[in-house]
Amino acid sequence: MQVSTQPSKTIIITGATSGLGYHCAETIAKSGQDWYIVIASRNPSTVEAAVQNLITGTEYPHIEGMILDLASLVSVRQFTENFRQAERPPLCAIVCNAGIQIVSDTQYTADGFEMTFGVNHLGHFLLVNLLLPNMSDSSRIVFVSSDTHNPATQTGMPAPQYQAVELLAFPSDNGDGDGGDVGRVRYTTSKLCNVLCAYELSRRLQKQRSPMTVNAFNPGLMLDTKLARDYSQAELSALSAAISPTVLENAKSSQAMGAALARLILDPELENVTGKYFDGLQEVLSSQESYDERKARELWESSKKLVKI
Repeated sequence: MQVSTQPSKTIIITGATSGLGYHCAETIAKSGQDWYIVIASRNPSTVEAAVQNLITGTEYPHIEGMILDLASLVSVRQFTENFRQAERPPLCAIVCNAGIQIVSDTQYTADGFEMTFGVNHLGHFLLVNLLLPNMSDSSRIVFVSSDTHNPATQTGMPAPQYQAVELLAFPSDNGDGDGGDVGRVRYTTSKLCNVLCAYELSRRLQKQRSPMTVNAFNPGLMLDTKLARDYSQAELSALSAAISPTVLENAKSSQAMGAALARLILDPELENVTGKYFDGLQEVLSSQESYDERKARELWESSKKLVKI
C-alpha cells in the first residue's frame, strides 16, 4: 500500500506489540484513513520489533513506538510528557488495550498497588486523564474490557468483587497459595472497572457537551494471546473445563477481534456513539453492576486520589 499523504491525526494503542492490540494497529494502518500510529508498551526491543513488523507487513510508514510502563505512574507521566513535546498530528484516539492477569502470586506496581488493578485500571486511568487536554474535540477513547466482568456469561471465571478502591489497590489478603482464585477475581474485577470507568468518563464528557466518545470493548475468548501466560498447565486445564462448550466453540482470533476493535475508531457511523459496550462487532448490554453510577463515581474520585491528579 503506497501512502502519499501525511497523516492528519494520531492514535495511541497500549500493549500493541502482539495479539489484539497489534492487529488493531495493523487494521488501522491498512485503513487508508491517514492515522499516525503510536504503539505504547514497556519493553523497548519488543516495541521496536512490533513497529518494524507492522511497517513491513502493511507498507505503512507512519508508525512509531514509545515506551510506556503502566505499572509505574512515573512512566505514565513521562510518556505523556514525551508525547506532548514531539511534533505529531493532533491526538484523536486512545485505545486502552494493555492488560495482565496474574494468578501465581500477588505482585505490586512501582507505586505499591496490586499489579492487576494497577495496570489494567489505574495506569490507563492516569494516561487518559493526562492526555484529555491534548485530545481533539472529535476524539474516540476505547477501554478494552472482557465478558469475564459479567457473571451472567459462562466464561469459567469467577464473578468480580468490587469493593472500596483502597482495598482493590492495597488488598489485605495477599492471595498467595489460593490456587489462582484470588488472582482471577482481581482480573474480572479490573475488567468491571474498565467498563465503569468508560461509562463514567462518557457521562462527564457529555455533561461538558464534549463531542468526544468513550466506549468499552469485549474481544471475547481468544486462544492465541499471551493473557494466560501466568497459568500453570493444571490451571489451564481446570479453566478450560469450567468454560461453557458454547463459549469455547465461539472462540475468536486476535486478528478478527483486532479488526473489530479498530472499527470503534474507524467507523464513521460510530462518530456519535458513546457510553456503550461492544461485544466484538455488536453493541450489547454489559453487566448489571457496570451501570451502577454510584460505584462509577466512587471509582473515579478514589482513583484520582491514588494517582494524585
